[in-house]
Amino acid sequence: MGKKRKKQPKQPLSQAQRFWLWLGKRRWVVQIISALGLNSYFTRLVTKGIPCPALNCYACPASSFACPIGTLQHFVERSKPPLYVLGVIGLVGALIGRGSCGWFCPFGWFQELVYKLPVPKLRLPNRFNWTRYIVLVVLVLIIPFLTREPWFCKLCPAGALEAAIPVALTSSDIRALIGTMYWVKIFIFGGLLAWMTTTQRPFCRWICPLGALWSPFNPVSAFQLDVDLDNCKKCDLCRAACPVDIRVYENPVSDACIRCLQCVEVCPTQCITVVSPRGMD
Repeated sequence: MGKKRKKQPKQPLSQAQRFWLWLGKRRWVVQIISALGLNSYFTRLVTKGIPCPALNCYACPASSFACPIGTLQHFVERSKPPLYVLGVIGLVGALIGRGSCGWFCPFGWFQELVYKLPVPKLRLPNRFNWTRYIVLVVLVLIIPFLTREPWFCKLCPAGALEAAIPVALTSSDIRALIGTMYWVKIFIFGGLLAWMTTTQRPFCRWICPLGALWSPFNPVSAFQLDVDLDNCKKCDLCRAACPVDIRVYENPVSDACIRCLQCVEVCPTQCITVVSPRGMD
């Protein structure tokens, strides 16, 4: 018989690790503050032209910032280099990768809340999540360039939730203008809403073009995860807690990871840590 593998003792947490563990447990607070801040209404005269670090509809009555994807389409429609918005997106990506998806995006938070509804759940693999790159290229770049219209915005489910529905409910003038495209948008939102009840963050994983822009930054961003494989038990508690259903020990820099730190919170051996690109805590 082979020798039993000696169990590795837990290493004491550093001050930095304790901070990230503390912050991860309060992510919902950050999500609430972000949703309110991006839709604070009163700052819109000063901040409306600034792309925010999330998918947040510019047409929302309370919106205080510009949506990065809407701004990108604005430049594409006019055949102008979108250097400004790509610079903002690149800066956010270089700092935290897809961390904005996990911490600042109101629509991402909304999907997590809907998933908590007590209905049967469906687990789908992430291997087909390249579809969001197709959405980015086709609906955000090619079609808007050819038609001179923001087609992703016309269909965006986040826009339906944050703008189309509230505006139609509060304005009789807008209701009088409702046409076929409005109902197409509502139909898409309704279908995704049903999907959100059974599958974790489906829009983020297979559709969101903003997530597609940030995904390549995950391996090089200043905010990264690392796994001590010698102490990892591969118990899959990290996958059970993950809003995008990944096993972080398989690939800590996965392009699907939204840096939510839920895996850090539930890991029984404390082998998942936040590190810099050079491996420094």
